[in-house]
Amino acid sequence: MAQMSLFGAGNAGPEPKPNHDLLVRLQLLVTVKAAPNPSERYGETVCVAGLRTDVLKPTWVRLYPINFRHLASNETFRKYDIVSIDAKPARQDQRRESWKPIMSSIQSERHLGSWRSRQPLLDPCVEDSMCRLNRQAQAQPDAQSLALVRPKEIRAFKVKPHPGWTADEQRKIEAYTSQPDLFSSRSTPPLQSPRFKAAYQYRCHERGCGGHQQQVIDWELVALQRTLAGYSDSDLATALERKFLDEMCGPDRAVAFYVGNQAKRVHSFSILGVYWPRR
Repeated sequence: MAQMSLFGAGNAGPEPKPNHDLLVRLQLLVTVKAAPNPSERYGETVCVAGLRTDVLKPTWVRLYPINFRHLASNETFRKYDIVSIDAKPARQDQRRESWKPIMSSIQSERHLGSWRSRQPLLDPCVEDSMCRLNRQAQAQPDAQSLALVRPKEIRAFKVKPHPGWTADEQRKIEAYTSQPDLFSSRSTPPLQSPRFKAAYQYRCHERGCGGHQQQVIDWELVALQRTLAGYSDSDLATALERKFLDEMCGPDRAVAFYVGNQAKRVHSFSILGVYWPRR
């Protein structure tokens, strides 16, 4: 049986960042691994988020930037690993949950392999109102920027062709690949855009909710497309809908969405991942 937060605001709202820039050892349950984006400095970067588990009141944490394809073997980790890592408050990011990780310090402690083992930590953090999060973000730039929201009704899962990288994103890729590398040969191919993008349409539990449409930027959406690279466009779109709607959001699942906003557009939330334990 899922342990609900009895709706309302979840129990993992953001705490203020420390007023110092010293390294802090964080322990967290990794819940989100967003799709990679082009970066001029790193080639590509990934945002990772999770629930801090070493404090009395669990809070959401965002780790950025991370380049997964360039991590050493002892620095890799999976979703739903509990990890410890040194990090500094991200001063250039006004969002309170944002930290800059020191990847060489990461230690994977254990993996929570079942929904039953994850639910005691995550169910109390479930939110009921995406509308409330939007209002707060519009009123206050450093308002809560990460949450786990349970939809009242999922109306659709829309799959559309990805338009490819923007001119600015392509410029970042080209700038990175043109940089001289004196210490290693870059054998990793440039980041390719996925064939499809997708979005959920849903209503939250707030009375009068007019509905939300949020883009899915979950790594798993991109990874599945790469796994099924030989599929035709129509078959691939069907496979994505079957996985992300029929299976993950089926009637036997207590679905909630990991949502997060953007540093430069705090009023714009995306779906970073899906939480889908059995009912």
